[in-house]
Amino acid sequence: MVATASTRVYPPPPAPLRVLRTAVGTLAELILTFAVVLGLLAAWEVWGKSAEYQAAQHEAGRQLDQLWSAPVAAPAAPDPGAPFSRLYAPALGAQWTIVEGVTQAALRKGPGHYPGTQPPGGVGNFAVAGHRSPSVFWNLDRLHAGDALVVETRTTWFVYVVKRSEVVQPTQTSVVAPVPDAPGTPPTAAAITLTTCNPKWSNKQRLIVFGELARTQDKTQAGRPAELGA
Repeated sequence: MVATASTRVYPPPPAPLRVLRTAVGTLAELILTFAVVLGLLAAWEVWGKSAEYQAAQHEAGRQLDQLWSAPVAAPAAPDPGAPFSRLYAPALGAQWTIVEGVTQAALRKGPGHYPGTQPPGGVGNFAVAGHRSPSVFWNLDRLHAGDALVVETRTTWFVYVVKRSEVVQPTQTSVVAPVPDAPGTPPTAAAITLTTCNPKWSNKQRLIVFGELARTQDKTQAGRPAELGA
C-alpha cells in the first residue's frame, strides 16, 4: 500500500492584509506613473521647447535677412517681437537672433531686447533677456571675463567684452539700469547686459552677465570681427 501526501490547504489571508496588499500595489502603480509623467515633462522642457525655440529662431533669422536685404529705409524702432539684430557668443559656439521686447510672446522667439534700454553700441546699457533653454541661454554661466560678445546690426559689428557675472533676485531690476547696478548714475560708456533664469530648471534667481563695448567695425569695410573667426 502506497502512502500519498495529503494536500495542505491554506486559508486566504485576513481581509485587512488583502486590503493592504491592494493599496501597496496601487500606490506603486501611481508612483511609477508619476515618475513617467515627470520624465516626459523633463524631456519636453529640454527637447520639445528647444525644438520650438530653434524653429522660431530660424524664422526670425530669415525675417532679419529679408529685412537687411531690402533697400535702406529711414531708421525706426523695431515693432514688438520683430527681429532687429544678432548676438554671437564665440566662447559658447552660439549665435541668436534678437527680437524686440521681453514679453512671453517675444521670448518664445529667442532672446529679447529690454524696451527702454539702449540699442547696440549706444552709450548706456544694451540689455537682453533669454530663457534658460538649451537653444537659448542654457550655458550662459560658462561665459567668463574676457570672453567676447559680438552684436551684428545691418551696418555694424559691435564687439563687447565680458567683465563679470552675478546671481541676483528677480526683483533686482537695477541690473538693466543705464549704468548696471547703479540706477540714477549718468552713463559714460556702452554696456551690454544678458539676463536669464538661475539655476537651470528654476526661476528662483537671475544670472546676469555684464560686458562693455571694446570696439565697432563697419560691415562694408572691415569684414567680420576676428573674434568670429574666418
